Amino acid sequence: MQGKRLPVQPMQSRIRAAFLSVFLILTLILQAGAQVGYVPQYSYTYDYWGNPRSAPDAYRAVNVIYSADLGLEKPINNPSSLFVKGDRVYLCDSGNHRILQIRRDGGAFILERVIDSFTGGKGPNRFASPSDVFVTEEGDLFICDTENQRVLKLDQNLNLLLTITKPLDETFDQRLSFLPDRIVADVTGRAFVLVRNVNKGLVKFENDGRFTGFIGAMPVSFSISDQIWRLLSTRQQREQQASFVPTEYDNAYIDPKGFIYAVTTTFAEYDLIWDKAKPIRKLNAIGNDILVKNGEFPPIGDIDWGTAAGYSGPSKFSDITVLHNEVYVALDKTRGRLFGYDEQGRNLWIFGGSGNMTGFFRNAVSIEHIGYDLLVLDSLENSITLFEPTEYGRLIYEALERYQGGEYAQSAEIWNEVLKQNGNFELAYIGVGRALLREEKFEQAMQYFKLANDEDNYSKAFQEYRKAWVERNISWIFAVLFILLIVPMAAGRIRRIRKELAEG
Repeated sequence: MQGKRLPVQPMQSRIRAAFLSVFLILTLILQAGAQVGYVPQYSYTYDYWGNPRSAPDAYRAVNVIYSADLGLEKPINNPSSLFVKGDRVYLCDSGNHRILQIRRDGGAFILERVIDSFTGGKGPNRFASPSDVFVTEEGDLFICDTENQRVLKLDQNLNLLLTITKPLDETFDQRLSFLPDRIVADVTGRAFVLVRNVNKGLVKFENDGRFTGFIGAMPVSFSISDQIWRLLSTRQQREQQASFVPTEYDNAYIDPKGFIYAVTTTFAEYDLIWDKAKPIRKLNAIGNDILVKNGEFPPIGDIDWGTAAGYSGPSKFSDITVLHNEVYVALDKTRGRLFGYDEQGRNLWIFGGSGNMTGFFRNAVSIEHIGYDLLVLDSLENSITLFEPTEYGRLIYEALERYQGGEYAQSAEIWNEVLKQNGNFELAYIGVGRALLREEKFEQAMQYFKLANDEDNYSKAFQEYRKAWVERNISWIFAVLFILLIVPMAAGRIRRIRKELAEG
């Protein structure tokens, strides 16, 4: 008996069925992703034990700005730094000896003007490899005109106001060229300049350009073996050895309160272990480091590093920026990652990496922010990447700011929302615990601190809990003490009286 054959479908029907199958699969994937709030993840944090833990993305890359997007005839070449003032972004296009003034208009970035010359002065009126720019509240521009060995101060119309050159002072080594690399200024107009090959800290100039010294010099760092070797060496051998000198800073940022955050990439790995390297410093007016470090680990970037993908060694920060809520973000040039820390030095999130994909970098050299949004400059891609916070990232910021504003109950509620998205986030447990501690809910606070392995705050909560317990129960505590102390004394007295009466 001949078997029955199935009818052969026409080619168009089979193609239509294939497309329908693919559409249904994609729909199911997107629906599943929407249910869990899925976004491509490459973010993480470290737990109490120093192990990396995957985390939801706190930021997502939403735009990459290239020369063509700005309508530039001459493409950006070897850019060195970014600066943001309001909705304007200033980019130092060092390879083309110019500064680009860009305005952000919603999601678009519009080139407003190209700054490559100025009016006034006796020297050359064009820049030579400018490496940094800073804009004051009045709109004046400080420019590190590096190859011309000067710092320029221009008004908004690019008229020269001030020229700063190498200080003719005995404290400044006259053998060195004056190569200003980075600059910040305070509200009084004083400029703080990072000069290449100068390791005495930031060079300070008053608002009239007068040199007044250095601030924030980094202490000398050397190992015990180096000390022993120098003790055992002869005078001639010691003279031949390289002298121990402080290292120099790589970049700086001044926050609205006038504190200068400075980063350095020159340190030994063993100094990171003992928190002697201090790759991030917060300098006060006299140059002392006052950076708070209440996290389980100091703000050094990656806690654990290996040799994966050809990258080795610890994080090395090329730049830093500080948001209005005192969260600071450090840019790691080793692996192209961004590290966010709160004002207590606790890590909030880590994301980014090295590569050619959107959100990754080949050579990340500068970071800035507009509100909560982050801008990262890649000197090899000649591009700026714009990151916007996700819902998860905004919840973290809102929880921090509610706590800073004294709204402790609301802060705890938002931290609990964060925990729904990331149950491994120990800082969220600490955040809830701190809010409960402020509300004098000590026993509940202890539970959250215990979950976060936060021994210091747990001890504080326990002390307050013990104190409150004693205050609540003071009446019966005294009653018990009365029974234990007074009653036996009274009973003994009564017995003695009875005995005396009986003998009488």
